[in-house]
Amino acid sequence: MSSARTLRRLVLLMVFLVILTPLVFATGKPEAKPAPKPAATTPAPAPAKGGNEWHESPMLHQKVVAGQLPPLAQRLPKDPFVEKVVEEIGEYGGDWHMSWNGLGAKWGIGSTTEEAMFRFTPDGKAVIPNVAKSVKINDNSTEFTITLREGVKWSDGVPFTADDVMFFWEELLVPGTYSKQVLGYPAFYTIAADGKKVLCKVEKIDTYTVKITHAAPYPTFLQRMAIDTKWFFAPAHYYKTILPKFVGQEKALEIAKKHGFGDVTAWLKEVGYYYWQYPERPTLRAWKPVNDATETRWILERNPYFWKTDAQGNQLPYIDRIVIDLTEDKLVPMKAIAGELDCQDLSTADYTLIKENEKKGDYRVIAWKSAGTSTNTVELNQTVKDAGLRPLFTDQRFRAGLSVAINRNEVNEIVYGGRQIPQQASILEGLPYSSSTWSKKYAEYDPAGAAKYFDAVGLPWDKDHKYRTRPDGSELLMLVHYATQPTNDQVFELVKKYWESVGIKTEAKPVERSFLEQLRNSNDFQVASWGMQVFDIKLRPDELVPTRVLNYWSGMYGPYYESSGKIGEKPTGDILLLQEYMGKMLGSVTLAEMDSWAKKIAELHEKNIWIIGITGGSPTTWLVKNNFRNVPSGLFNTDELRYLGVANPVQFFIRGGK
Repeated sequence: MSSARTLRRLVLLMVFLVILTPLVFATGKPEAKPAPKPAATTPAPAPAKGGNEWHESPMLHQKVVAGQLPPLAQRLPKDPFVEKVVEEIGEYGGDWHMSWNGLGAKWGIGSTTEEAMFRFTPDGKAVIPNVAKSVKINDNSTEFTITLREGVKWSDGVPFTADDVMFFWEELLVPGTYSKQVLGYPAFYTIAADGKKVLCKVEKIDTYTVKITHAAPYPTFLQRMAIDTKWFFAPAHYYKTILPKFVGQEKALEIAKKHGFGDVTAWLKEVGYYYWQYPERPTLRAWKPVNDATETRWILERNPYFWKTDAQGNQLPYIDRIVIDLTEDKLVPMKAIAGELDCQDLSTADYTLIKENEKKGDYRVIAWKSAGTSTNTVELNQTVKDAGLRPLFTDQRFRAGLSVAINRNEVNEIVYGGRQIPQQASILEGLPYSSSTWSKKYAEYDPAGAAKYFDAVGLPWDKDHKYRTRPDGSELLMLVHYATQPTNDQVFELVKKYWESVGIKTEAKPVERSFLEQLRNSNDFQVASWGMQVFDIKLRPDELVPTRVLNYWSGMYGPYYESSGKIGEKPTGDILLLQEYMGKMLGSVTLAEMDSWAKKIAELHEKNIWIIGITGGSPTTWLVKNNFRNVPSGLFNTDELRYLGVANPVQFFIRGGK
């Protein structure tokens, strides 16, 4: 036998043994072959920690394998938004546990999960496209052409297009379907030379493009968009199933009653304005509710069609669910110390207790800067229905007397442990248009000075010299409504003591936030307490200028402006000047010109003190579990930036996935 033949036989024998070996050691059953895996949405990047090669949450991938969801490649847009992470690429899984005191706090989860057409960068210094892919602006800032992301889908898988923008504009916002008037939002109009508001024009260019045209240059339009346009689109396919125009009044009422509303208008306001509460309403947000928000535990689950990824191609959010438990305010610190909360804003009154138990609760306390110029305000309704109170409330001397009667230093020490700044409701130092004289005006405790102001107004004492009366000798009672909360209870117990010590009979009445808003909307209150936040007047004039149903101090002046005189009450004097100055500001063609008018608005508030402050300026603090990551520190906590939402919570993650 030749050596070549021998070699060939040896090779064949080795091949045979390789094939035979697995069969000899097999259990007798055929070897299971792994199921084919879907192709990754991107071939190169590594998966999120705890994730997989499909670059999506395992809980969603299980649904893909089970045939309950299309593959990720069919759910993401052609050009996903790539979100930056604060610390590191996260890992999938886990529940974000937080607490709230009910539907009155619905804006908290609304702002946290918001996804608007445009948004502020975390430092608040710039605006970038968000739901929008890009925007082109003409030379004089009158035309803004917005391009949407092709392939973005609503949470039910229906494509999101320019038709959803046009539907929102034509069927919801302009007609005031959810009770908000379009002219209440400065983003949507400019001011003509005659002072009238000129509504912008919104038109569809193609499937993914819309153009907004203003009658005059609008240099801060994108900033206003980031504030006003959280509702600049709506799922047309959903609203066509509930709006009377499409289903008839009878069917619309039937749907409203099914959701617990007695009339269609109230129902459409809720599902249009506070839509994030409703499981059946499709969303572009990262999480959507799976049960009713009125239940003791409200759960929001990840949106399988969410259109953002991290830099490595992993679909966001990292966290599977947000779990919100109905909790009395006084029990929140106990839940925190017991380790039952993952990321939660802290009441100032609870700060010391929470800070002392950081190690026990396995959490850290993160500080943010506050634009809150006053934690508690005293706002006298300038359009109060009581004709006898109106002359007092609109008299600056009366407001001055109430203000100097308050011992702000004592409030700060007793209620807030000295952590706040005793001051007038004014713009905080370091922010645009702040003023040291404004923060101190009528802020020094001076009971004798209060008596002089009340004497000047003409408020006589009663026969027992216990309380002052109205000028005509009838009873004078200050009825103050405020949102029920432990710190508010303490503050207004003290305010009542201070005012009554100078002869002003006072009743302080805590109510649920939603009821307080009802009182504001119907103008059925005398004095209310809320708060005051001003980050930049150019961006958010409606905190200081009555433009809609928003402020307590300005009563029905806002609705008058919003409705162009159809409802409400026309202002006079300096309040009318506020609106005129805002019109000049919005009609400015340069930022410098806008600044000059914004400063005048601030000066009018300093002159009049329509909003009486007590304390403010303390940092906002967040309780964050130590394994809850990517939460930044040092940002501004303000409504313009959407509070916690400015930190882009879709990139938060839970180390260990639990």
